[in-house]
Amino acid sequence: MSDAAAPGAQNYHTRVHDDPRAIARDEWNGLLAQQGEPTVFMRHQYLCAMHESASAVPRTGWAPRFVTLHAGGRLQAAAALYLKGHSYGEYVFDWAWAEAYRRHGLRYYPKLLGAVPFTPVAGTRLLAMDDGWRDRLVAAMRAHAFETGLSSAHVIFTDEADTAALVRAGWMLRHGVQFHWQVGPDAAPPDFAAFLASLQREKRKKISQERRKVAEQGITFTTHEGGGITEALWDFFHHCYTLTYQAHNSSPYLTRAFFGAMAQTMAANWVLFVARRGDVPVGCSLIAVDPERRIAYGRYWGATEFVPCLHFEACYYQPLAWCMSRGYLRFEGGAQGEHKMARGLLPVRTSSAHWLRDPRFASAVADFLGAEGAHVESYVDELRDRNPFKADLPGS
Repeated sequence: MSDAAAPGAQNYHTRVHDDPRAIARDEWNGLLAQQGEPTVFMRHQYLCAMHESASAVPRTGWAPRFVTLHAGGRLQAAAALYLKGHSYGEYVFDWAWAEAYRRHGLRYYPKLLGAVPFTPVAGTRLLAMDDGWRDRLVAAMRAHAFETGLSSAHVIFTDEADTAALVRAGWMLRHGVQFHWQVGPDAAPPDFAAFLASLQREKRKKISQERRKVAEQGITFTTHEGGGITEALWDFFHHCYTLTYQAHNSSPYLTRAFFGAMAQTMAANWVLFVARRGDVPVGCSLIAVDPERRIAYGRYWGATEFVPCLHFEACYYQPLAWCMSRGYLRFEGGAQGEHKMARGLLPVRTSSAHWLRDPRFASAVADFLGAEGAHVESYVDELRDRNPFKADLPGS
């Protein structure tokens, strides 16, 4: 894109990069650190690993189109964007929109997507020095989509500042629901026993039964943090990860090389829980962690054999107990999953924003999102009425 200027702002340069490695790591990470919700998944190392490992590259339908704005010799704003040839790996589903385009003889793909590939975690997507630069970044994204003839542009799992900027620019909002465990604003992180005691008797009994079923199969767990995850453990984890996809007749999104890069550049942001029968590993779950913000994210799991309730133990109870023992404030359970409520994770609304080039389709999608949004609000209200915690607890 050409150099540009905005009223009331200094001249600035807009650049589009087809390789995230073309952007200086320190500049990107320095700008990220100034944002309201700077998740570990937006770090330069993470995004570059997606590219270098051939996980998110043009061949897999993810062609990088990172946009940066520069002024005064500094990076003022930036966004991780991709030219998408499909809607896999996004967790905000627009397949029906693509089908509507196809039925009318129009091309929905490629589209422009602002996202972290394969990572349904909300956080800052539009890195910017201030709201003014964030608005210019949104304008640059729309201009790039328009000038290159794309059908649409989307930014998913946004934070509040992103959402406000996209609304100011006239983008359409869409909401979804995830399930998180988090400590109340005036509470200290509990231990697991206190957490169980805070649940309704029926939920507490169910969790105890599930944990007992796993123990009765002779399963114990070992926990491996950061550099303590050896190459052999990474190999075992990746084997389990691929088995999960095979069980659903699909292919894994992430290559072994991606996790190798994580071990090299972001080891401190991973914790692995390994299920063992005696000395033999039979399953595992991997979570990402942000020690500075004390937030953990459920990510991947798999097992070499079926063990009743092992999924719940590996993906919820072991990570929750670890978070509580470390004084973490939030554990995000990942995409979807109403069953997580019975395990102490409560509904949280997520947001995304969408711009469609064709005004007729934009109008139709706006109507759809209005109806869907009302349904989401009703659904969240219904879920909150089914709070698994005791009614006399704060916030219940």
